[in-house]
Amino acid sequence: MNLGFIGTGKIASSIIFGIFKSSLKINKIYISSRNRNIAKKLSVKFKKVKTLKNNQDIINLSSVVLLSVTPSVGKKILKDLKFDKKKTIISLISTIKLNDLKKSTGVKKVCKAIPLPFVENRLGPIILSPKNKIAKRIFSKIGPVIEINNEKISFSFWSTSSIMAAYYELLNSTTKWLIKKKIKPKTATKYSSELFLSLSKDAVLKKEIGFNKLVADSQTPGGLNMQVLKELKKGKFYDKFLKSLDNVHRRIKH
Repeated sequence: MNLGFIGTGKIASSIIFGIFKSSLKINKIYISSRNRNIAKKLSVKFKKVKTLKNNQDIINLSSVVLLSVTPSVGKKILKDLKFDKKKTIISLISTIKLNDLKKSTGVKKVCKAIPLPFVENRLGPIILSPKNKIAKRIFSKIGPVIEINNEKISFSFWSTSSIMAAYYELLNSTTKWLIKKKIKPKTATKYSSELFLSLSKDAVLKKEIGFNKLVADSQTPGGLNMQVLKELKKGKFYDKFLKSLDNVHRRIKH
């Protein structure tokens, strides 16, 4: 199987790193030279990765084409590219709908995928919409796959994928606060990282009991956790968070 990436940004790079850490058998991976630094890094590190200057050459040489460009770039370049109808296209573009992709490429076997940067370490979740055997074959090797047939439902998952920066800023703020309290930066970073990792792992291990129960079990009457939660709720922290998700969802949907 030959893979071709139109666009070589962070997500494309993460997918490629994840692939080479997996058991997926690949003949060649063709990437565009749009991002010279990333393209050079990948082609130097992996012998099966080859950089091409022309997007059409990438398409012609690949059995599976992954669209990894921004929506604006996608709308600009797709109309000038020619696709064999037998190819499989996997779009990583958030706001270009499936029907529009099919019309602009003339390909029927099109699906959208929502991998996030941590696929580099073979971590998920990865949303696929609609179900696609080839896409599942690829992505199931680098993270847990969730298949969604209804594209409209997938918009909600695209929306929640937008919380990464906000999540990392929570770690960043926690670490900065610790440093301000005279904790050494290295120690503060290690503590914050391990704290949030443990909370996430605990949530996965206890997902059957539900997150409402975890919230309740994390508090004691008049305790510290209860104090922080009450203050955040009073400041409408979670209301603003949900409003942001609604705004992103509205943007993707339209």
